[in-house]
Amino acid sequence: MIDLNADLGENGLHDEELFPLISSANVACGGHAGDPMTMLRTLRLARRFGARVGAHPGFWDREHFGRRELPLGPEEIFALVLCQIAALDALARHEGMSLEYVKPHGALYHQAHRDRTVARPLVEAARKYALAVMGLPGGGMEQAAKEQGVPFIAEGFADRRYLPDGQLVPRGDPRAIITDPDEAADQVQRLIDRGQVQTICIHGDHPNPVPFLTALRQKLTSTI
Repeated sequence: MIDLNADLGENGLHDEELFPLISSANVACGGHAGDPMTMLRTLRLARRFGARVGAHPGFWDREHFGRRELPLGPEEIFALVLCQIAALDALARHEGMSLEYVKPHGALYHQAHRDRTVARPLVEAARKYALAVMGLPGGGMEQAAKEQGVPFIAEGFADRRYLPDGQLVPRGDPRAIITDPDEAADQVQRLIDRGQVQTICIHGDHPNPVPFLTALRQKLTSTI
């Protein structure tokens, strides 16, 4: 069994179609995307389809969809992340649900992987809610989680290519996105065989997320 997660609640067109294909939903909670009603609808979809839920906080930079790096200090990052977790947690509790983890979005995700001074306040915000942290293995988030006694969920990607150092190819590079399910399945299989990951991500804003993930699931089911 491998957990499949998706970034949802980002005002995408395919959330309801993706939910039957995943086991974990990273719900945007008002930073890079999302609003109270979108969060509520996404939580209800997660409950209907039995998906576990994580908070997906990002930089408050909707113009760039949270994918532009910002030079925030530790206190600013802590407040930014804590505020977004709190908003989603309040709605989840209203629905009789609970959050299980925090996965930062976009530029915040990558900055936290590279830099423990960014990762530490992010992990501290997750610890306030007794939540695990999800991220790329071997970087700042995993180290900060270990320092603070916070569970860490190592994540791999089905729809993004990797650099030799284990980071993702930047989105501005035309090679960044994988659209071929065969290539994606081979990459996922390698990650699983190496024992490096506990969960695999597919982005909700992938060019063709539903057919891509459907084909990927079929290929993984026949090989894993």
